[in-house]
Amino acid sequence: MPVGTLITNFIIMRIKLFVMMAGCMACLCGNAQKQAPGLDVYFAQPSGQTMSPDNEGFVHRWLLLEPISKPNRSNTVFTDTYLKAAFDTVYFKGQFTDVPKDGQKVKVGEETLQWHALDSKLYNVKLFRFATGLEKQMYGVLFWAVTVINCSEEIKNVRLAVGSNSASMWWLNGEKTLLLSGDRRMVRDDAVSQRVTLKKGKNILRGAVINGPGMSDFCVRFIDEKGQPVKNYSVSFK
Repeated sequence: MPVGTLITNFIIMRIKLFVMMAGCMACLCGNAQKQAPGLDVYFAQPSGQTMSPDNEGFVHRWLLLEPISKPNRSNTVFTDTYLKAAFDTVYFKGQFTDVPKDGQKVKVGEETLQWHALDSKLYNVKLFRFATGLEKQMYGVLFWAVTVINCSEEIKNVRLAVGSNSASMWWLNGEKTLLLSGDRRMVRDDAVSQRVTLKKGKNILRGAVINGPGMSDFCVRFIDEKGQPVKNYSVSFK
């Protein structure tokens, strides 16, 4: 067989192989997208007006706002100074005062974002999966979460215990209660507040979680003087 023919056949075979591999990669990518877990894997639609904390005291019921774009190429920028400025910034109306409703929409810059009332199936609230389940931006984002702690009587000398990925800030009844700074993984009770009082009636717990290139999530509970979970309250959306 002439050398020219051999070269031509070789080139044709390489082209066919390239096309076949490209097709396989496209198929794999498509399957990966189809296999991405949906929102219902990690969250349930709420049932009942109230919900109790779990056996370890973790709060599962939250109003979550779709992620606000907050680009950061690295989490090393999450110093106390940076975070206080980022968390003190007003992004939407009623940010520090309102208890939103399920489906309520707010304007953040040019975007319109929606609140979702959900019960986390896990003790840690998977914000990354919340974003991917809604096909929203999942990296370089700021999440807001709100819940209502209902107490039949005043509970003194408890502490707010939080784990978050990455940094976060938490407010109880409008007061800054806890800041988790730096690039960190979600670890239960990673940071604990000073002693606080859960008043009789409704207590509004609000949190903001920021992350750059990472898998955002958080867990929250109250613990007593002995480090044991506080569970004698209910959780609601209003």
